[in-house]
Amino acid sequence: MSEDVFGCYSSYYDLLYRDKDYRAEVEYVLRLLRSAIPTVRIVLEFGSGTGRHGHLLTEQGLDIFGIEKSEAMVSAAKRRASSGNQTTPSGKFDCRQGDVRTVDLERTFDAVIALFHVVSYQTSNDDLLLTFAGAARHLQKGGVFLFDVWHGPAVLSERPSVRVKRVEDDTTRLTRIAEPELDANAGVVTVRYTMLAESKKSGQLTTFHEEHRMRYLFPTEITALAGQSGFEIERMEEYLSGKEPSVNTWGVAYLLRKRG
Repeated sequence: MSEDVFGCYSSYYDLLYRDKDYRAEVEYVLRLLRSAIPTVRIVLEFGSGTGRHGHLLTEQGLDIFGIEKSEAMVSAAKRRASSGNQTTPSGKFDCRQGDVRTVDLERTFDAVIALFHVVSYQTSNDDLLLTFAGAARHLQKGGVFLFDVWHGPAVLSERPSVRVKRVEDDTTRLTRIAEPELDANAGVVTVRYTMLAESKKSGQLTTFHEEHRMRYLFPTEITALAGQSGFEIERMEEYLSGKEPSVNTWGVAYLLRKRG
């Protein structure tokens, strides 16, 4: 992931994904975690973003510590934490800026999670191995690593296409144009985003461009990465539905357990 990814993008991130069902995702994640570790409590989140998943997980009693590369997103997550309802019994949330490939907190957790394709942003084999090793480093024996990725068979079967998304709130109208380019040799899709943000008050139009590179992965690759990092694959399923992945399944969840 380049240093500029999620630079300007982060300012509009929550608006762009306001229609994303974070509660449904958190319920799904919690079911998987508790099926693997019934007493799960302390969780490390790789790529914690603006803290939406993390804060909802604290409402379920988990303590979440997030690592996020974007300083702007870390600031947004901390603002969300400080403005939360402090009277509601819950777990704790904290986060810091860092690189999931190299971070070492010198402590272990019950589980590591990496949601919303954080692993797919690791586009080289070295970056993937470092990320898996980082997860293993922060887990006790028997701990689990839960993540979702772009599923290779679906990417090659359906092929990425140009997409336009329009959202708005009380202050801003936002249009995002996503233009993907597939590099089958590298196993990477480069998505070039054009963002147009219009102020409803002044009519001022802000335009910027960002490029995100996404690695799509096959089960055989995950198996190899897991084996090299001290994990075993415990579950592989369509993200959210729990169904068996198919050539139409873009998002696949993997639950890995650290070998004893």
